Amino acid sequence: MLANRRILLIIGGGIAAYKSLELIRLLRGAGAAVVPVLTRAGEQFVTPLSVAALAGTPLHRDLFDLTTEAEMGHIQLSRAADLVVVAPCTADMMAKMAGGHADDLASTLLMATDKRVLIAPAMNVRMWQHPATRRNLATLADDGVLTVGPDHGDMACGEHGPGRMAEPRAIMDAIAGALGAGIDAATLGESGAAPVEGPLAGRHVLVTSGPTHEPIDPVRYIANRSSGAQGAAIAAALRDLGARVSFVTGPATVPPPAGVQVVAVQTAREMLAAVKAALPADAAVFCAAVADWRVANEAGQKLKKDGAGLPVLEFAENPDILATIAAHENRPALVVGFAAETNDVIAHATAKRARKGCDWILANDVSPGTGIMGGAENAVHLVTADGVEDWPRLPKEQVAQRLAARIAARLGSGA
Repeated sequence: MLANRRILLIIGGGIAAYKSLELIRLLRGAGAAVVPVLTRAGEQFVTPLSVAALAGTPLHRDLFDLTTEAEMGHIQLSRAADLVVVAPCTADMMAKMAGGHADDLASTLLMATDKRVLIAPAMNVRMWQHPATRRNLATLADDGVLTVGPDHGDMACGEHGPGRMAEPRAIMDAIAGALGAGIDAATLGESGAAPVEGPLAGRHVLVTSGPTHEPIDPVRYIANRSSGAQGAAIAAALRDLGARVSFVTGPATVPPPAGVQVVAVQTAREMLAAVKAALPADAAVFCAAVADWRVANEAGQKLKKDGAGLPVLEFAENPDILATIAAHENRPALVVGFAAETNDVIAHATAKRARKGCDWILANDVSPGTGIMGGAENAVHLVTADGVEDWPRLPKEQVAQRLAARIAARLGSGA
């Protein structure tokens, strides 16, 4: 449980700040103490009185508070916590953290702390996709900052895409994972964080999942029928063996599992950036059904039927995420890819393993008659340098458990 754990919660300035009130309630219900810090921008969305009342402790707002700073209060706050959480973490806050700024209480606490930091990003989709934000995310990952979310969905500004702050229960799970504390079903209604023990304890595994959506215009996109079920099951199985899991997911229909670090993306280029930011890792499983191509001439406005003829779509090749990471300077010790084929499954998968430079390929037949794409079962062939191993048709959860056990054995042997 989280009893007697001390969480320093920094509430940034975004409409998602209202979710932080529910997060405080959940944390206190699990027995944790919450010390709230409200930024000036955050005060525009939630009131100091509501935050302090729910936390049951005094609210901290000012860096130059004469009462607390007489005893170097910002240093004490930053060091007394078991974990520092920023929710919501705005684009501006991420930039401050990446740049090492310390011009208000929140940013000073983040600079002065010697504890782990978990952020829950929340911002407009274009801000999340901006190259500066991607660079800042990579910098923070290199600094050891943990991330949960953002989710994919409708924005308060009326746009749609990745950028919504993760839900309070998902942030709760991430907090438990960062602290290595389990939360039982009576507290959350479902299992919490990854166990501390297990054959993958101390290992970091990266998993990609779901489809990618490649925009045609602001309301249309190119995608595939991947549900993300197999990737979510693999992430959960690795978590259950004790791994710290970074779960990079496209807009899947299956929700991510609890107790993993979730990074939501939309396009192939976003997924590659998120994967690079998650490195280094001991192993990586590339289960996502990444679109091979994107529309090079994406329209800035909705395309209309105006009688002038059909629109002409120009295509460009998306980056090859599996091949890129297999050749990366921070290449994981074990790189696993998937090959979803409709004919000559094993031949295509064997050629793909050699072409991509990965260690293993899990090949499956996703022809329409199999019901595998978007279904509850899978039938895979494990292709390695030693040959091909045929697995029976199994529920996707059992396929995931088999794969997780194989990964644990491989990393444990050091081979």
